[in-house]
Amino acid sequence: MKKIALALVALTAAATPAFAQDEAAPFNGAHVSAVVGYDILDLNTAGLDNPDGLAYGVNLGYDLQRGNVLFGIEGEVTESTAEVKAGNTVVASAGRDLYVGGRLGYVLGKTAIYGKAGYTNARVESVAGDDNGDGFRVGGGVERKFGQNLFGKVEYRYSNYEADVERHQVVAGVGMRF
Repeated sequence: MKKIALALVALTAAATPAFAQDEAAPFNGAHVSAVVGYDILDLNTAGLDNPDGLAYGVNLGYDLQRGNVLFGIEGEVTESTAEVKAGNTVVASAGRDLYVGGRLGYVLGKTAIYGKAGYTNARVESVAGDDNGDGFRVGGGVERKFGQNLFGKVEYRYSNYEADVERHQVVAGVGMRF
């Protein structure tokens, strides 16, 4: 039993430097963040206002910084309060939104400027029925490192789904890098 305990201690000590933040590359590693912002869904339906509201969710990813270049993959799950009413009846509303994609950026000290692109799937609920729409997302943002592992970010993203449905979002996030 002592041999197993010693082996685990040795393995942990050997692996610890791999998990430590590289100060020369502050954007390396896994990250998680909470995001919140403005969400507008353009249904491209004549005579119907576009649902808008608050988007909120969680973003997970992994970044690799080489010199000043940032490469990353990320996934996100968000919900939205965006809805449009006719009287007291909700005619259409935005539901959950799933996203997976990549990002490419440029690092200037503790700040990264990046673009992103990937696949997205959104749920739209309406009086005509509920539907999931596949699409693509493009966007860009700025991320700033604060302290050892904390960061903040602001980004704009545009999504285009089936049935000519579009989405515009401006979100801010706060997260931790591991």
